[in-house]
Amino acid sequence: MATHESKDASHEVNTPEHSVADPNGALELPNSWKYRRVSLFGYTFPWYASPPTQLVIVSFVCFMCPGMFNALNGMGGGGQMDATANNHANTALYSTFSVVGFFAGTFTNKLGIRTALSFGGIGYSVYVASFLCYNHTHNLGFTTFAGALLGVCAGLLWCAQGAIMMSYPPEASKGRYISWFWMIFNLGAVIGGLIPLGQNIHTTTPKPVTDGTYVGFLVLTLIGAALAWTLVDAKAVIRDDGSKVIVMKHPSWKSEILGLWETFFTDPYIIALFPMFLASNWFYAYHFTEINGAYFNLRTRALNSVVYYSMQIVGAYVFGFALDFKGVRRTTRAKAAWVALLALIMIVWGCGLKFQRTYDRAWAEDEANVKKDWSDPGFAGPFVLYMFYGFADAAWQTCVYWFMGALTNNGRKLANFAGFYKGIQSAGGAITWALDDNKISYMNMFASNWGLLAGSLLVGLPVILWKVEDSVSLEKDIKFTDETIDEVAAKTHVARGGSVDVSEKV
Repeated sequence: MATHESKDASHEVNTPEHSVADPNGALELPNSWKYRRVSLFGYTFPWYASPPTQLVIVSFVCFMCPGMFNALNGMGGGGQMDATANNHANTALYSTFSVVGFFAGTFTNKLGIRTALSFGGIGYSVYVASFLCYNHTHNLGFTTFAGALLGVCAGLLWCAQGAIMMSYPPEASKGRYISWFWMIFNLGAVIGGLIPLGQNIHTTTPKPVTDGTYVGFLVLTLIGAALAWTLVDAKAVIRDDGSKVIVMKHPSWKSEILGLWETFFTDPYIIALFPMFLASNWFYAYHFTEINGAYFNLRTRALNSVVYYSMQIVGAYVFGFALDFKGVRRTTRAKAAWVALLALIMIVWGCGLKFQRTYDRAWAEDEANVKKDWSDPGFAGPFVLYMFYGFADAAWQTCVYWFMGALTNNGRKLANFAGFYKGIQSAGGAITWALDDNKISYMNMFASNWGLLAGSLLVGLPVILWKVEDSVSLEKDIKFTDETIDEVAAKTHVARGGSVDVSEKV
């Protein structure tokens, strides 16, 4: 494979040995099973080593691993009557996640996508198994350890996922790719939530989740970890326009660690998005434990979890496709997305303030008070509010990923961005689960959520106004010599001065 020297050795890349499109523009794919087209019922599916197929595989890994985790946590207390074990596990989880996630781009670039995803999936299996064990032994130490281990594993899984989702698609399709992922991923939580709902649909008496539910989640997480190994290397991926992902040649630990710190010097503006990263997991303890777990009974919690994640699918679809709306400049779409997020946050959390005034922690922890059921009068209002909390969550996550993807096409840099994102949001999660364990008042937790969401939008506005461009040029994305830029542009069918998607090393 031909190599080219750059001004910076850390940016040395491998380029394709040959063009994958003929001069007339007809796409010519290599003669391999990875590039065979399959037609079924009149529809021709993308080849296996195409960005859409690879994204679907990653989506189903997350469907079965983080999706089952979300289903479990969405019921409040990890399915337990007492939220102590869940709070300890999640505090440990997000504490280690915040550290590992920050450096996950370095590890993912060096170890590879498949290793990172599969190792991450195993962590989810151990986490689910710890709650199955807790049903019988009440071993708080095991659940806490499992949470800490999952933080390490999840840091790598989410970094690998983010790098694929933001670097594989062409610029015009990044919003749709993000929405496809978020829809499939949250479908896992929806299906996972249907399991306890079906088991408890006729039961209003409080009780923990059954062993059968935990076993079902455990099997799915193990399948997800194994599925990660079906991905292909990034260097084998070919887009439908014939362009290939450019991969970094044999990165060293030194080059990756230096590359992590280089990101702060070359793109210091990313720090202005850190408050948005922090806010993106801050509200989960409030949603799952302090609303769903505190206010509703078991079967209603299961229903709420299903609807919460169903609305995430809707939110991802609406925002993901709007962010790629053709005929409108990307800079304009970025500003419109910011306005839409601000309006959504103010409306949804404004309604949440009225609801939060109806109960407090003292009421929730008094066993004499009967938790609300879907058959009770006045259920509709809190139910609809909880639906839109899920919608707003998906809108936030989709927009933040899209903003990062709009800043660069450099896969190595995007892996670092994804690591920063997951690390910082996990630090926020660790703080809020610890606050809930320390019995913070529900109103104070509510206020911290609303204030952080609104405030972070204001802090991040300058990046959206001045750093998001209609297209990112190849020269700006990677510091090649003029000769290398021309050669890579020719091989990837991008005119000099245009944009090219880059993913350095898997």
